[in-house]
Amino acid sequence: MGLLLRIVGWVLPLLILAAMPAVAQSPQTKNPSGDAVKGKELYSRDGCYECHGRAGQGSILSGPRVGPDPIPFSALVSYVRQPRGQMPPYTRKVMSDAELGDIYAFLQTLPKPAEAKDIPILKSQSK
Repeated sequence: MGLLLRIVGWVLPLLILAAMPAVAQSPQTKNPSGDAVKGKELYSRDGCYECHGRAGQGSILSGPRVGPDPIPFSALVSYVRQPRGQMPPYTRKVMSDAELGDIYAFLQTLPKPAEAKDIPILKSQSK
């Protein structure tokens, strides 16, 4: 039962976010031209990696996947400012829109994981 509650707690915020109407694009929520290097530093400094992993992969036990291919920037800003799960809110006093733009730029640089067919150990197991 505890695992089921954790799964629901992890998936429910994503479902709510997906069901939300599109956030109006204001100057603060338009796709930024952030600095990915600075974003990587902020991602570590602000503790994002603690729940979402160093490569944004997330975990069913801690926080959802945030990269590669992050959600639209406006949705990210909306969720970071008013999260619906266990994540603490990051107000503009804690993290500016520019800093969020830098983190978003970093998330966009994360490489997609290799397909199972391209991982040598998995190839040898399937034969």
